[in-house]
Amino acid sequence: MTLEGKTVAILIAPRGTEESEFSKPKQAIEDAGGKVTVVSFETGKARTVNSDLDEGGSYTIDKTFAEVKADDFDGLVVPGGTVGADKLRGSGEAIGFIRAFFDQKKPVAAICHAPWTLIEADVLKGRSLTSYPTLKVDIENAGGTWINEEVVVDNGLVTSRDPNDLPAFCAKLVEQVAAGVSARIAAGN
Repeated sequence: MTLEGKTVAILIAPRGTEESEFSKPKQAIEDAGGKVTVVSFETGKARTVNSDLDEGGSYTIDKTFAEVKADDFDGLVVPGGTVGADKLRGSGEAIGFIRAFFDQKKPVAAICHAPWTLIEADVLKGRSLTSYPTLKVDIENAGGTWINEEVVVDNGLVTSRDPNDLPAFCAKLVEQVAAGVSARIAAGN
């Protein structure tokens, strides 16, 4: 499956985003021929974390939330990390950016604690998804249906539970971005 000509935004919260949940989807998009734009609060470099506590890799931030809009992208990845997801859900700019992808019916992939941002964006009513198990009640309270599976796809929303699910998550992410918004609208999804 190719993502030639497709551009995907991936979010990073400095010293909070989980390394593998950032790097593996980024690599999957690039391996499929897509372009990745790293988006955060400010430009420069951002360091990820491993298991929320240990230092991860360092990545260049391409654009800030103030510099981007959903119109510029074919899809969005929101990596997890407890601290990272919490930092993102506390930002009005980040939440507005995420919500715009849902408004435009573009693919969104969120893993582990990242669905916290989707709860904050108020986009889960009537949707089925998965997450890290401790988010189950939060998701249900937001109107979503929580399913304990390695990957769940619902109308272009791809979700997974944790880093162990990354192979399935990345495969579905690439599939959904490749299908694009028009294919889902034509299928009634």
